[in-house]
Amino acid sequence: MHNILHLTNVAEKWDNGTPIGNGSMGCMLYGSPVSEKLYLCEESIWSQKDETGLFVGFREKIDHIRRLYLENKPVEAEKWAIENLKDDFHTIASYEYAGLLTLNFNSKAKATCYSRDLLLADGLAKICYKRNGANYTHEAFSSYPDKLMAYCICGEKKHSFTMQYTRECLESLSIENNLMTAVCNTAIGNHPFCVGIRVETDGSVHSADGCLAVVNATNTVLWISIVTSFRCSNFTEECLNRLKASEKGYEAIKADHVKDHRSVFCRSDIHFVGDNKLDALPVNKRLKRLKLHPQSKDDSLTSLYYAFGKYLLIGSSRPGSLPANLQGIWVEKMTNPWNADYHTNINLQMNYWPAQIANLQDCATPLFDYMNQILLPCGQKTASVNYNARGLVVHHLSDLYGYTAAADGIWGLWPMGGAWLAYHMWEHYLFTKDIDFLRNTAYEYIKNCALFFIDTMFMGNDGYLHSGPSTSPENAYYIGKEECNMCLSPTMDVEIIGGLFDFYVKCEELLQIDMKTAEVAKEKRSLMPPLKIGKYGQLMEWLEDYDEPEPGHRHISHAFALYPDSAINRNTPELFNAIRKTFERRLSHGGGHTGWSRAWLMCSFARLHDKKAFEKNLRALLTKSTLDNLLDTHPPFQIDGNFGATAAICESLVQGHEGRICLLPAIGDHRSGSFDGLLAQGGYTVSCEFKDGKVLSCSITAAFDGEIKLELPLSQKNCLVNGQKADTNGIFTFPCIGNTTYNFTVD
Repeated sequence: MHNILHLTNVAEKWDNGTPIGNGSMGCMLYGSPVSEKLYLCEESIWSQKDETGLFVGFREKIDHIRRLYLENKPVEAEKWAIENLKDDFHTIASYEYAGLLTLNFNSKAKATCYSRDLLLADGLAKICYKRNGANYTHEAFSSYPDKLMAYCICGEKKHSFTMQYTRECLESLSIENNLMTAVCNTAIGNHPFCVGIRVETDGSVHSADGCLAVVNATNTVLWISIVTSFRCSNFTEECLNRLKASEKGYEAIKADHVKDHRSVFCRSDIHFVGDNKLDALPVNKRLKRLKLHPQSKDDSLTSLYYAFGKYLLIGSSRPGSLPANLQGIWVEKMTNPWNADYHTNINLQMNYWPAQIANLQDCATPLFDYMNQILLPCGQKTASVNYNARGLVVHHLSDLYGYTAAADGIWGLWPMGGAWLAYHMWEHYLFTKDIDFLRNTAYEYIKNCALFFIDTMFMGNDGYLHSGPSTSPENAYYIGKEECNMCLSPTMDVEIIGGLFDFYVKCEELLQIDMKTAEVAKEKRSLMPPLKIGKYGQLMEWLEDYDEPEPGHRHISHAFALYPDSAINRNTPELFNAIRKTFERRLSHGGGHTGWSRAWLMCSFARLHDKKAFEKNLRALLTKSTLDNLLDTHPPFQIDGNFGATAAICESLVQGHEGRICLLPAIGDHRSGSFDGLLAQGGYTVSCEFKDGKVLSCSITAAFDGEIKLELPLSQKNCLVNGQKADTNGIFTFPCIGNTTYNFTVD
């Protein structure tokens, strides 16, 4: 049951619906046997404002702000920036839905025995019910191989319904025989698209009043295609051509879809032993039980949450698509929360935290394509025009068209988004050791990020090289009674730039392309300010130990070096302990109150090997930041919390960032179960069986010749692995040959 998301209610509102997707096209369905709603979406339906954010003279303003900081006038710098940069902060348009398809069924009889299930391993949504003693089934999926969505209705008795398509900015709607075709535009009116719906049924079909009616059918399939002008100049023709592929037949297309989906989904699995009685309950009741009974447990719900996270990433990010946005691909209207954009100060990055460790690496391909094809050239223009610098820069958000300048307001003056994204490319290399990927996909992007900071960092009065003006994302601090957002060299900047320089140098050492620039980066790195510990024993968020108006702030940006990076680890004990103090202070003041923030805390506590805190925050995520259908809520719905928590669950089971495979570093001691196919840095695929938080056995496939270094939970430090004792550091070491699987038992 950990691969079936089971509900027994029709969705009452959009964010409790059932999502289906093929990476680029999908819908959220309500599952109603009376008036079904299908909110259609296609990832490139996105208005574009006629704004670039490019301003000649912007660099002079930045230089003036820096001078004010160097004169020790931070409050004056903030006020001057707010006044003089107000016209330089533009906004972007929203990602939009593709329209609403409503099916009104012509029956007054009540539906009974209702269920709404999402078969996660098969990529199928399934609604079952009885009406007038007859069984009915609705089934829906979005096919990656055939680029079609299907909604199938079948029953033991006949059904009839009317189908209506509605959307703002509808330019034309035509119905001919069994085909409905709609051409729409975006809100700004510059990117038209086509929605085509073909009805295949054993009943009769006719049109009336802009609707298409199906009468007296026992089997009906709606085939849906959406093609945009962003994808294809002849988008209407291409939309209709794709519908012709449906002639292959429902069962054949479904079989190909399931095979394709399972080929990705089934690479990994996590199974926590739970109560079979709980597994049979609908998810909303399981969540309610956890909320109402603080001592209750539902271990297998964690398995389901993990499976759903995989399902969502596969549904919103496949090779050839755009990367998953703030809501994956699922939206319900023209203007959506935070424009459903690419927020690059945590959210876009968090979407891809599980891609490597959960063995979904090709789901990260759209992110890398977006970085290279869109952000790289656009970010180079912004760096050149706005900063008079080489390289690329991306601020706190972007969109389909590569907006990379500062946006929204003074909090948007944060030039670290592009550099943070570079870590994903480096991480892919760390997991795969794929030198061709490093050379042909990652190198140019990583180097351009490094060049920007080589050109824009400057010497401060303290003898250190500084970045900025910048912010610690969305947070503020006090200088006296003045509240400030802007600063120089916040801790997150130091961590991101420092790590970027480190792995850029490693790239050059591996590839031997431009060692001269590598030496410059190495020198710059040595002149950056150190991380410091503050008066509360916490890792300081800014250069000075400021108090803050919101000590429980949702962002924990200065924890970057612990996770997603790993520069802070058990080999840096003072900083390791200071970051723990940081979390304690955040949480004591109400931190973690958004879904994605809670997920980041979970990942961080996993890195701290803190089982109790990990489990506590996992429970808080499920009881405070999870909707009845397991979607994350900020509130409102944001998909990043799902992906961040999915990664955290993996991190609680296996880690490889310290040069060894660490098993069960943070999962609770009460848990039993197994995991299969998770990945660890260095080219390792890991599976494990465990009971009561202790490893029973594991298997590890090594991609390369070398050594397998293995670390067990602390409670098993005196155990034997294949008859061998651990060394004084608690590490077991075994030689390995590439492409070979090794089995280990623990005694």
